Amino acid sequence: MSVVVDDDLWTAVGDPTRRRMLDLLLAEGGGTATSLSERLPVTRQAVAKHLGVLDRVGLVHGSAAGRERRYRVDEVQLARAVAQLASVGAAWDARLRRIKRLAEAIQRRVDSRGAGSRDAEVRGAEVRGAEGPR
Repeated sequence: MSVVVDDDLWTAVGDPTRRRMLDLLLAEGGGTATSLSERLPVTRQAVAKHLGVLDRVGLVHGSAAGRERRYRVDEVQLARAVAQLASVGAAWDARLRRIKRLAEAIQRRVDSRGAGSRDAEVRGAEVRGAEGPR
């Protein structure tokens, strides 16, 4: 299962300050670099740079508001990011289910052979896992 991921989008939302900014913009219906900097532990200049990153990936859009720009979240692009996250999560869930099934199969074989061969079976599984599927 291959998942297409927009690395720039993920880099943008990977930063905790930018995620907090998105939360604030969503909760308040928008904001300026100045209004956001009053609510965050970073300078106005840092907020402006973070907004630039979010704007480049399309998560926010700015419009002139006097001497500043007022930013709003692009909910379509945010939904795209959420869909990507859900898709990656589903792919990892599938991988983890396969790993669980393999581990349970190994455990059943070990249990059926008895405790004496347990160490050999575990070593064999480790070697097969390191070499990849046969």
